[in-house]
Order: sequence, then C-alpha cells, then structure tokens
Amino acid sequence: MYRRPLQSAFRNIIRQHTALRQVSEQDARLSKALVACRLTGADISCHTQSRALHSTRELCSVKQTPQASEEEVGAFTRLIEAMGFTGPLKYNKWKIKIAALRMYTCCVERINYDEFFEKCSLPDTLNSWFLIAQLHVWMCLVRMRQEGREGKYMCRYIVHSMWEDVEQRSKIMGIDAVHRKESMRAMTETFYAAIFGYDEGILSDDCVLAAALWRNVFNRQCEDPRQLELMVEYVRKQMQFIDSLDGEDLLLTGEVKWRPLVEENAQSILKVPGPTYNDAGL
Repeated sequence: MYRRPLQSAFRNIIRQHTALRQVSEQDARLSKALVACRLTGADISCHTQSRALHSTRELCSVKQTPQASEEEVGAFTRLIEAMGFTGPLKYNKWKIKIAALRMYTCCVERINYDEFFEKCSLPDTLNSWFLIAQLHVWMCLVRMRQEGREGKYMCRYIVHSMWEDVEQRSKIMGIDAVHRKESMRAMTETFYAAIFGYDEGILSDDCVLAAALWRNVFNRQCEDPRQLELMVEYVRKQMQFIDSLDGEDLLLTGEVKWRPLVEENAQSILKVPGPTYNDAGL
C-alpha cells in the first residue's frame, strides 16, 4: 500500500538531483568560458538583460565622521532588548526623552513653513506642513543614529512625538475620526517610504536626492527645476551643519538650529570656523 507513494517520492528526488547536477555543470562551463575570455581579452555580450549598477565617486557630501564602534553589552542586556525592552543606557532615559521632544519641537517651531510654501509653490495644508516637517525629522534621525544605542533610543521618541503632534493637529482642524485614521495611515506609509528615498539620496549624487525630493515634497508636481535645486542645496548644507554639532549635547539638550532656506553664499557654512590671528600671531 505504501510502495507507490514511496516510489513516486524517490523518483522526484532523483529528478531534482539530476536537474541540479545539470545546472551545476552549466554553471561550471559558463565560469570556464568567462575565465578563458578574460585571459584572452575577448568581449562578452550577454543575451540576458541586467540592470545597470549606479556608481558615483562621491558617495556622501556630509562631513566624513568615523562611525562609532558597536557598544559591547552584556548577555542580560541583549536578552531584554531581544524581548523588546531597552537596556541600561549611558544617559538617563527621561533626559533622552525630553531631549527628543525638544528636538522635534525645533523641527516644528524653528522652521519658517510659509517660506517653504512660497518658494516651493506648495499649498498651505496639513499635508504640506507634514511633508516639510518629516524632511527635518529625517535629518535629525540621520544625525542621531550615529550616536549608538542612546541615539537610536532617542530616534524612537522623536518619531513618537511627531505622530502625537500630527494627531493633535488633525483633531484641532476638526477632522473626524474615520478620515483622521485614513490620513494617519497614509502619512505613515509616506513617512517610511520617504526615509528610504532620502537615505538613498543623501548617500548618492544630487540627481538621486532631487528625485527623492520630487517624489515626496513636491508630490511629483514640480515644473520649475530651480525649486528642486534650492531644496537639494538646502538638504546638503543642512546635513553638513547638523553633522558638525556635538553628539553629547544633542543627546542631553536636543537643541538644533537650522540654516535659512535662502542664503546668498551657502558654501560659506561648509568651512569650519577657525581661530583668527593678528600680525603678531596672537
């Protein structure tokens, strides 16, 4: 009774083994051919289309800072963090939470949103405000992720403060619960999609960053390339400025100052201010 199923399974195993052996033999022949062509200098034309890899010499325009080495934690800390809790940190957690709230406040109260709406031709709506706010929140997240476990803990509460603020603003505007829930879901998807696009753009050239800003800030509706150029310049200079701030001060205070959107000489801020001396060397 069990003979036929066993024979069928055995035949399937033999067929899979034979197919894998044929594929491995084809790979071996192809690799030998590639080695031979490289040795002879022959040109190889592949019949299968493959995606061209994007390469750029300048991967990042922000200040090249050495990445902090991974902090060594004990087995107990790794266990509780694997369970979803936060282990002991270098600084007090409540201080980091307060600093995170203050940093998000800097993203909201120290930005001239009317200037962004005017220069980028954006409508004065809650969604436009959120697009500009999430851009500055993302820049803060990029900076704080460089500060190890404490910085990642702070990033969590920066995002939490943002969603709390968005929900309160939507309630004040009189949006009903059903539409508010749908809007929050759409904003959540927009936020995390924008993070991936901005991360790729800041590590690539200006074309990739401009594409990310065109998709997220301008919602694929930008007819003036000067507006994109202005935003790319703003993000580049802002990231370099934030990267020059002290990490310990950011963790304890959360104070962030932003450069203005329009400057006469934006490149001047890229130079590190050094001491000035008189003729006597003093």
